[in-house]
Amino acid sequence: MQPAHSRSADAPLEDHLRSLILTNSDPAAVSDLASQSALPEDDSPQTEHELPLGQTQADTRRPAPRGGRKRLNQAQRRQMNAELTIPIDTRAPVHLPSQQYAHPHHYRDPQPFQHVQHVQHHSSFSSQSSAYPVHNQDWATSNDKRSHGQSRLDHALFSASTSHHQPDWRRQAHPNFDGLSRGVNVIPADSLSSYGGRHPTQPQSALYNPGGHRHSGLSPDQLISQSSFLDRLCHQIIAGAQIGPDEIFEKESFRGHVEAICRHVVSRHEHEVNGAREFQPETVELKCFGSLASGFATKAADMDLGLLSPISRLPPDSPESPIPRLIEEALLAAGFGARLLTKTRVPIIKLCEKPGIALRKNLLEARMKWENGTEEERDPDDDAPEDPDALPEPDSPIDTKQTPTKAQTPQPPLSPRTVSPHDEDLSSFRQSSNQSLASYYSSAKRLLHRLNGRDITYSNSQGFTEASYILLDKVASAFVQGLYDSDLRSRILAYPSFHVGDTTRVTNYRSLFGVNMMIEGEKLVISWEARQPSSDISSKNDQTFNKVIQRWSDLHYSKNFGTTPFWFNKELQLAVDALRQIPSIQIMHLQQELYESPMHYHGRTNKIATAMSGPLSSNGIGLNASIIQHYVNGIRDKKIRNEVHDFVALTDTQALRTVARKHKALHLAAEYERAIQHDRYRPEDIPVLRSYIDILCRKPVRSVQQLTDFEYLIPIMQNEVGVLDTIRQLPDPATLSPNKPRDRYNDNLEFPKRGVGVQCDINFSAHLALQNTLLLRCYSYVDPRVRPLVLFVKHWAKARGINTPYRGTLSSYGYVLMVLHYLVNIVEPFVCPNLQELAPPDPDLPPQALEGITTCQGRDVRFWRDEQAIQSLAQQGQLNQNTDSLGALLRGFFEYYAQGSMMTTLPKKGFDWGRDVISIRTHGGLLSKADKGWTGAKTVIQRQGGASPASAELSAIKAQSPSLSNNTAPKPNSGQPPSPDEAARSTTEQRAPQSKVVKEVRHRFLFAIEDPFELDHNVARTVTHNGIVSIRDEFRRAWRIIKASGKGHVAEDLLEDVEARDEGLRKKQFMSLLDEIHGNETFPDAGVLM
Repeated sequence: MQPAHSRSADAPLEDHLRSLILTNSDPAAVSDLASQSALPEDDSPQTEHELPLGQTQADTRRPAPRGGRKRLNQAQRRQMNAELTIPIDTRAPVHLPSQQYAHPHHYRDPQPFQHVQHVQHHSSFSSQSSAYPVHNQDWATSNDKRSHGQSRLDHALFSASTSHHQPDWRRQAHPNFDGLSRGVNVIPADSLSSYGGRHPTQPQSALYNPGGHRHSGLSPDQLISQSSFLDRLCHQIIAGAQIGPDEIFEKESFRGHVEAICRHVVSRHEHEVNGAREFQPETVELKCFGSLASGFATKAADMDLGLLSPISRLPPDSPESPIPRLIEEALLAAGFGARLLTKTRVPIIKLCEKPGIALRKNLLEARMKWENGTEEERDPDDDAPEDPDALPEPDSPIDTKQTPTKAQTPQPPLSPRTVSPHDEDLSSFRQSSNQSLASYYSSAKRLLHRLNGRDITYSNSQGFTEASYILLDKVASAFVQGLYDSDLRSRILAYPSFHVGDTTRVTNYRSLFGVNMMIEGEKLVISWEARQPSSDISSKNDQTFNKVIQRWSDLHYSKNFGTTPFWFNKELQLAVDALRQIPSIQIMHLQQELYESPMHYHGRTNKIATAMSGPLSSNGIGLNASIIQHYVNGIRDKKIRNEVHDFVALTDTQALRTVARKHKALHLAAEYERAIQHDRYRPEDIPVLRSYIDILCRKPVRSVQQLTDFEYLIPIMQNEVGVLDTIRQLPDPATLSPNKPRDRYNDNLEFPKRGVGVQCDINFSAHLALQNTLLLRCYSYVDPRVRPLVLFVKHWAKARGINTPYRGTLSSYGYVLMVLHYLVNIVEPFVCPNLQELAPPDPDLPPQALEGITTCQGRDVRFWRDEQAIQSLAQQGQLNQNTDSLGALLRGFFEYYAQGSMMTTLPKKGFDWGRDVISIRTHGGLLSKADKGWTGAKTVIQRQGGASPASAELSAIKAQSPSLSNNTAPKPNSGQPPSPDEAARSTTEQRAPQSKVVKEVRHRFLFAIEDPFELDHNVARTVTHNGIVSIRDEFRRAWRIIKASGKGHVAEDLLEDVEARDEGLRKKQFMSLLDEIHGNETFPDAGVLM
C-alpha cells in the first residue's frame, strides 16, 4: 500500500501523464517530468551526469505539443491510443560507401548512414509524435520495478572489443555512457550479456571468424572473396532499389484525396443511417503502414493504407459493417479503379488511380453483378482437381468473382432433414455425353458447395460430423449414379469398397475425391482389358503389369478401411499412379490436353513409344503405325486432327516426327488466327501474319538437303524469307491470352503492374499492422546496415520469383522477419537487440487504461519504441559491437537458411525448416512447431467481410439505390473526378439485404514464422508444398553461388530475374519451333508446291 503522502506527491505527475497521453504530447516532456519527480531534492552525486571535457548533454526533447482538443470518452480514448500514427520513411536514400575489398568482413564506413529528419508536411506521413506514449517512460525512474537486468549499460560494455587489426566500422568515438540524457532509454548491461546465450564482450578470435568457429577447408581468402562478391552486388543493387522522395509525395497526395472520400462516406453513413449526429469526421483516418512507413520500401512499391474509424457504430472490419462496400462504391464513382476483396484474411480494397477504359468497365460490371445478386459462384478447386492435402494449392487473396451470393453457414453443416429438399438436385445430376471426367468432377464439387457441404481433407476433418458425412455420401453416390458410361457405373457400384457404406453398420465413409479416383482408375483398368496382346514388349512386363491390376482389384474388395477415408484415398492414389505408368494404358489414353502445345504432346508420345518398343523390339514398323494412329486420334482440335489424318493417309509416313511437324504448323496457324481475332497484334502487322498463316497451311514437301532429319517440311520460298524474319520478331501467339490457360490469380479485374498511376490496398483491420510497422521501423533505426540488408533480400526474392503469397510463396513482410531473426539471434555479436525483450515498464495507469497503450485488440504490443533514443544510440555506435560488412552479413544469412548443418563461421546450426518456428519476440528467436501446435494444416470457417449496406441497419433499409452506371459515374467532359462529397452522396442509398456468406481459410505450417504480436498467426501460412520447395531451392542455389565465388568461379547470376529468364527460354523455344517446321532450306520457286 502506497503511503498517503507519496500518493499525494505523485498526483500531479500522474495527472500530467494522463493529459499527455490524451493529447499526443511530447515524449521528452514526459521523460523530463518523470525524471524530475524521481530526483532527490538534494544535490546527490547519483543524480549528476558528468560529461567529458568539451561535450555537452544532448537535448533529446521534441517540440512542445499542440493544444488539446475536445476530450473523448474512455472507450474512444482507448481506441484512439491504439491507432498509431506512423509516418512514411522519408530518410535520404542509402549511399553505400566505396570500399576496398581487401578486408570486407569489417564494415568501415567513413560516412555512416544518416537517419535524416523527416520532411515536414501536413499529412499522415509527418513525423509527429505517436499517440502511443509507452516509450516516453524514463527507465531510470523505474529500475526498482524491473525484475532483473534493468541497470544502465556500462561504458565498458560498448567499448571496442576487437583486436588491434580489426577497426570498427563506425568512426565515432564512444562517449561516456553516463553522459547521456536521463530521458534516453538505455539497454541493460545484463540483458546484452545474456542475450540469446551469447557473450558479446568476448573478443573475436580471428579477423574473418567473429564467432570463434570455422569448419576446416574454409580459408580466409575464400571468406574474403565470398564477402567481397556480396558487397559488390549489394552496392550495385541498393542505389537503384530504394524508393525516392518524389514517388513518396506522389503517393501521399493520392492518399490525402482518398482519405477525404472515406471521411465523407463514413460520416454520411453514421449521420443519416445510424443517426449519430455527434459523429466527428476527423476521427476517420487513412494511415499508411507497411514498407513505406517502416523504411523498407523499394521503387514502385504499393502503398498499404489502414482505415481507422474508432467511434463508428460498427468497426469497419466487422463482417456486419457496410463501410467497405460503401467506400468501394464511392471510389468507383470518383473515377478510380476499386475492387473489394472479401476472401482475404481481412477485407481489402485494391485501388488504382488511373484505370484504363476496359479495366474500369469490368470493375463497374462486377460491382453491378454484386448489387443485382447475379454474379457466378466459382469453385475454388476448379483448377486443382488433385487432393488438396497431397498437392496443396495456395490461398489466393484475389477474389475473382467478388462476394458469392449463395448462402453458406459454418460447420457443423446440414442435418439429414435439411438435406432432403436437395434430393431432387442430386437425382438430376448427370454427366453429358461430351463432358470429360475432370469437368464432371468439378460440377460435383460445385453441387456439394451449393448444398453447404465440403469434401473431407486432413485439415478440415475435425469439424466433420455425421451430418457432414451423410451429405458428402449422398453427393458421392449421385456422382457415380450420374456417370454417362453405364458399364463404368455398374463396375463402380459393384465394388464392396463403394457399396459397403450403405449395407453395414460399420460405415466406411466416402469422399468425393476418393470416388473420383475410383472412377479414373477403373477407366484405366478397362483400357488394360481392351488392349491388343502385342502392345507390351514381353511376358515379364506383362506379369508386372498384371500385379498392378490385381492390386487394384484387391483394394476394392476390402470391406473395412476405417471410419475416415484418408487411408483408402491414399491407397487409391498410389494404385492409380501405378496404373498410369503402364505404357499400353498410356498410349490408349493418349490425348492432347487443353492448351498443351504440339511440341509437348509430341515429346510425351515419344516417351511412351520408347517405353513400349524397347531396345530389343522386332516389330518397330507396326508399332510406329499404331502409335501414329493414337497420336492423330488424340489431337484435340477436330479440324486439325482431320487434316493431319489426311496427310498421314496421303504420304503413308511411318515417322512420328513428320506427323508432329504437320500438327505443329496447323496448330501455330490456328493460334495466330485466334490472336488476330482478339486484337493481340498491331494493325500494321496483320498483313504479314496473314501471309505467314497461308504458308503454314501449305502442303508439306520433301526435303532436298536434309532428307534424313526432315522427311517432309513446310516450304519457304526465297522471296518469303523476309516474312519469316518478321515473324521471328513478333510475339509468340502461344503466350497471348486467347491461347494460354487462364491464370486463376489474374483475371480481367486484375490491375496491371504499370500504367494505372498510384496503386494501394485499403485495409479495414490495420491496428496490429500499424504496431508491426512501428516495430520494424525501430529495427531499421538500430543499425544503418539493417535497411540495405533487407532491401537486398527483398530484391533477391522478387527477382527469383519467391515473394508472391497468393502463388504459394512468402510475402515481403515474411522475408523482413527472416532477416531480423538472423540479425537479432544468429549473427555474433548481434546486430540488433531484441526490442520486445527491452520493452520499458508499463506506465503508472489503472489496469483498464492500459488497453490501447500496452495492448492492442487484446494483444501484447510492448517493445522499446523510443525512436529518438534508438537513433541517438545507434549514431553513437552504442547498440551493438558487430563490425561485419554487408557482404559478410549477407553471406551468413544465406548460409543459415540454406543448410541445416553447422555453419562455417559460427558455432550454430542452420535453420531447421521442418521443426523450427521463427519468433523474433522470443529469447533466442526460435520455437518448435510442436510447441506451437503448428504441425498440420488446418481449415477454419470465417465470416466474410464487406456486408451489404442494408445489413448494418435493418430499420434504415430502402428499396434499392440507383446503379453506378446511372448515378455515380464521372460526368462526361468534366475533366476531373467528382468531389469527395459528390462521390459519397450515392452511398447513403441502401440496398436490400443479401445472404451472409462464409469463407474457408487454410492455415499451413510447412514454413512457420510467428507474427511478433498476433502469436496465433503464421506469417508464412500461404506457403504451399511447391512454394516451400521453391524457396528452399533458391536459398540453396544462392549459397552454392556464394561458395563458388570464394574459389573465383561464379558461373551463375545470383540475382537473375526468373521472369526475364523464362521469357528468354520461351523465345528460344519459339525459334526452335520455326526451325522445326521449315528446316534450314529455302526453295527457289513455287513449283515445288505443285
